[in-house]
Amino acid sequence: MKRFFLTFVCIMSVVSCAEKPQNEAPKDVCFNIKRGVNIAYFLSQSTHRGDTRARYFTAKDIKTIKDYGFDHIRLPVDEEQMFKTDGSKNDEAFELLKWTVDYCIKSDLKVIVDMHILRSHHFTSGSNTLFTEQSAQEAFYEMWRQISGELHSFPNDMLAYELLNEPQAQRKEDWNNLVRNCYDAIRELEPERVIVIGTNPSQSYSGAKYLEVPKGDKNIIISFHYYNPFLLTHYKASWTSQKDFNGAVHYPGVTLTQEDFDAAHCMAEAKNAVRSYIGEVYDRSVFRKHFNEVLALASEYGLQVYCGEYGCLPSVPEEDRLAWHSDMETVFDQLGISRAIWCYKDNKDGFGIIKDGKPDEAMLKAIHMK
Repeated sequence: MKRFFLTFVCIMSVVSCAEKPQNEAPKDVCFNIKRGVNIAYFLSQSTHRGDTRARYFTAKDIKTIKDYGFDHIRLPVDEEQMFKTDGSKNDEAFELLKWTVDYCIKSDLKVIVDMHILRSHHFTSGSNTLFTEQSAQEAFYEMWRQISGELHSFPNDMLAYELLNEPQAQRKEDWNNLVRNCYDAIRELEPERVIVIGTNPSQSYSGAKYLEVPKGDKNIIISFHYYNPFLLTHYKASWTSQKDFNGAVHYPGVTLTQEDFDAAHCMAEAKNAVRSYIGEVYDRSVFRKHFNEVLALASEYGLQVYCGEYGCLPSVPEEDRLAWHSDMETVFDQLGISRAIWCYKDNKDGFGIIKDGKPDEAMLKAIHMK
C-alpha cells in the first residue's frame, strides 16, 4: 500500500508539471539594492591579462567594498575580453567572472553583470554597427545566451544582468527592438533572472519616455546614468571636447557664469565647447526633476529604478565636488533610487573612491558611506 501511494504521488507530480500553463508569469524575485560601486578596468576597458588582470580585483577588494557598507557591485565586461573573434568563449575570462560573482555572493554582495563594450558597439562611438547589421545583433543575443549558460546556477536574488551600457541607437525603435529580442534570448534559460535595461541614448534620464520594456515581468530594473552638469563632472577631462576650458565652474547654483566665461584664458574653440552651459543652474531640485522622468516610466510598469553610474572628477574645487555628491545621495534616498558610483579604483582618469591604493575619505563621507 505504501509503495502504491508513493507511485501515485510521483505520477500526480508529473501530471501537475505537464499541465502547468506555458505562459504562466514568472514569480517576482527580490533583488533589493541600495548603494553599489562599479568595478571598472578589470574585465572592461583594460589590456591587462593573465595574473596582472587577476590581481586587479581580489578577495581583499571585495571585503573592502563590503566593509564600506556597499550592498552590490556593477561589474562591466567587454566582448573582446569575454569572447574570441570567432564568438567562442574565452575560458580564462569566464573563470575569472564566475569566481568574482561567486566570491561576492559568498560575501553577501549582489552583482550586476553589465555588457559594457561590444566590438559592434561602444558608448562613445557614432559609428556602431549593432543597430544596422543583423549579424551583429545575432552575435549579441548569442553572447548573452552563453553568459546565461555559464551563470544561470547563481541565485536570482543575488545576480542580475544588464543588457548593454549606454546604448547609442539613432532611432528609439532600434533600441526597443534589441531589448525585446535580447530579453527573449535570456528568458530561454532563465525565466526569473533580474534584467537591467537602460534608457537610450546614453542611458540619459531624458530617454526614459522612449523606452519600452516587456510588460508583466517584475524582474526588470530600469537604469539611467547621471553626470550632469557634464561641464562640472568632467571638468578638464582629457577625452572630452571641453578639455581645454579653464574657466571657473560651480556647484550648487549657476554652473558657469557669464563673468567666469568671459574671464577664462583659453582658445575660442575651448570656449565654444562650453558656451551652452552659461547660466544653467543645478541643485537638488534639478536632480529631483530629472530623476522623476525616469520614475514616471518605472511607475507605469511597477519597476525599480537604478542609477548605474554617476561621479564627478576631482579637477573641480573640492567643496563643489563633494557638495554635488552629497546632494545626489540625498535625492537618491528621498526618491528611493538605488545607485552605483563610478568607480572603485582610480585608473588615472580621476574617478574612483580608491586613489593610489588609499580610500578617499572625504568622498566616502560625501556619498554617505562613513
